Amino acid sequence: MRASINRPPTPDAEEDKEKELTLQEIINVKLIESGEKERLKELLRERLIECGWRDEMKALCRAFSRKKGRNNVTVDDLVNVITPKGRASVPDSVKAELLQRIRTFLVSVAL
Repeated sequence: MRASINRPPTPDAEEDKEKELTLQEIINVKLIESGEKERLKELLRERLIECGWRDEMKALCRAFSRKKGRNNVTVDDLVNVITPKGRASVPDSVKAELLQRIRTFLVSVAL
């Protein structure tokens, strides 16, 4: 920031660039403002339960807990072990459906 005695500080060009939102951030804001993000999360939750993904993740957590000992497992341990497996095992059909819903939303808000 540059300042002088007679005027308030003016932002530098570099600081202005930092404040500009990325396309991803703009989309996220639009999703939140419209309530579509919550609807997409609920749809994802339903689809993952329907396909058995949630039960599979529960079983992996239980197996990991038994292996390490129930008192020796933290939530962070579970997250670190299960997250990569969980992301990799989401069915392609669920991913495709969500992607299509996001595309439809983006077309409707004319981004």
